Amino acid sequence: MLLRELTVTNFKNIPSAALEFSGKVNGLLGNNGVGKSNLLDAIYCLSFCKSFTGVNDRMLIRRGEEFAIVRGRYSRKDIDEELVMGLADGRRKSLRRGGKEYQRFSSHIGSFPLVMMAPQDIDLIRESGEERRRWMDMVISQSDPSYLKHLISYNKALEQRNRLLRQGCVDPLLYEATEVVMEVSGTFVHARRAEWVEELTKLFSRYYNAISGGDEEVRLTYVSHLDDPGQTLKSLLDGARRHDEIVRHTSVGIHRDDISMDLDGMPMRRTGSQGQCKTFVIALRLAQYDFLRSSTGMKPLLLLDDIFDKLDASRVERIMTLVTADDFGQIFVTDTNRTHLDEIMSRTGGDYRLWSVDNGTFATL
Repeated sequence: MLLRELTVTNFKNIPSAALEFSGKVNGLLGNNGVGKSNLLDAIYCLSFCKSFTGVNDRMLIRRGEEFAIVRGRYSRKDIDEELVMGLADGRRKSLRRGGKEYQRFSSHIGSFPLVMMAPQDIDLIRESGEERRRWMDMVISQSDPSYLKHLISYNKALEQRNRLLRQGCVDPLLYEATEVVMEVSGTFVHARRAEWVEELTKLFSRYYNAISGGDEEVRLTYVSHLDDPGQTLKSLLDGARRHDEIVRHTSVGIHRDDISMDLDGMPMRRTGSQGQCKTFVIALRLAQYDFLRSSTGMKPLLLLDDIFDKLDASRVERIMTLVTADDFGQIFVTDTNRTHLDEIMSRTGGDYRLWSVDNGTFATL
């Protein structure tokens, strides 16, 4: 899959931009805060219908303006496609594919696969399990529409159960109605997550060793209340009912799942250096790319946002070698250091484009 052209109007700090991309490497060069990451976020929005940064839609509209538009022209499975996302103050966000508007954004997820690496990725290690669950759900949903349906179903039932708890309800029949849905969908999500973590771990270890030089042992472990084969979500919810009535929220279930991330048998969040943590999350993203390429039958777009900071020269070299190989497709990379971009582009055989970025404007170099 390729993104051929991108047109942006009033998106974040970008007043207007129209770019035609190389099929391999596209570099954005400029100081921090000038709009490089914002352009990547516009591309991200076309795949996920939301910002990578998690800000609300109003914050995506340029200050002083009332609307924003992002239009992308793609080549997807040898077919030309167009996506248009529209944002307007006080109105519902819209996404059109080939001129037809989506009624549910969830039906779009996975159609235009994308992997983004950014400085915020360190949160996968440092922050709570919520961050890692969000990552699991985002990746698996791109490859399996059934997973997203079950996840949405589970979360709706979970909110209904929490509402009953907050209201002080003691009617077991009302709880049973929500818990049946939670068990069916939660069991599906748990099984799929377990399969995914096992599959991703093999890919992740290979990429980590390729970047680090192979001197360290890394491990991912899926952690869930449903890890006991004899345990069911229904029995867990039944057993926790009295406790949940006191605390007024659901304390057990797949919404509490996590991934343990270890380096040489120790928790990465406690023992990893800045360089090791950076290598860890980059390897996670490359493994994610490999997984999506295999599961979707397409090479996802790869967005690299200022990823070389705090990495030694040897690790930078190994990453460049990996991402410019034939296994990877179209790449978008930002940096404040032209040396990194020139080194990446020197490996492409001339198939690259480079822009300088300043205050939301883009000039071809």
